[in-house]
Amino acid sequence: MANRRHLAMLPLLFLTLLPLLTNAYETTPKPAAKVTDVVVEGLVYCQSCENYGSWHLNGAKPIKAATIGVICKDHRNRISYYKAFNTDKNGYFYAELKGFKMSHSFLDHPLHSCKVKLVSSPLKTCNLLTNVNYGLNGAPLRYEDKRIIGSNYEAVIYAAGPLAFRPNNCVQKEEPDVNY
Repeated sequence: MANRRHLAMLPLLFLTLLPLLTNAYETTPKPAAKVTDVVVEGLVYCQSCENYGSWHLNGAKPIKAATIGVICKDHRNRISYYKAFNTDKNGYFYAELKGFKMSHSFLDHPLHSCKVKLVSSPLKTCNLLTNVNYGLNGAPLRYEDKRIIGSNYEAVIYAAGPLAFRPNNCVQKEEPDVNY
């Protein structure tokens, strides 16, 4: 008789403990992982003929729809990232490096591994590459302590350039002949 009484109370005991068991396995949602993007910004100009052969940009005009390329190499000097970006109507580019990954924390850092190069200009009258700020060889990135911060997002913004194309009809000024 005692056994039957214990068996009858077993479902009641189970129902009493059920809320405790379900709470033990309840998972609290983990906070979303913070996303950090790398961004490169800069300007592209058409250098005036007066400054041909120099790095001066006095009188330069911004180029709309110019194309630049961002090239990153890993610590073994292999290309790990490449993407082309276009400038806006003010010659400004904002290059979000979506998919850029660092496998080695110091050597693959964007400051060390990425460069910006001129690719093309839509202007037929100003489409010759210059090496102003190393736009031909690859302009290094500068960290200027600029960030965009959101609740689960952060963008670290680096700068490059300004870079420049030049007109194809410029004549280089003759250097004065100095004989002593």
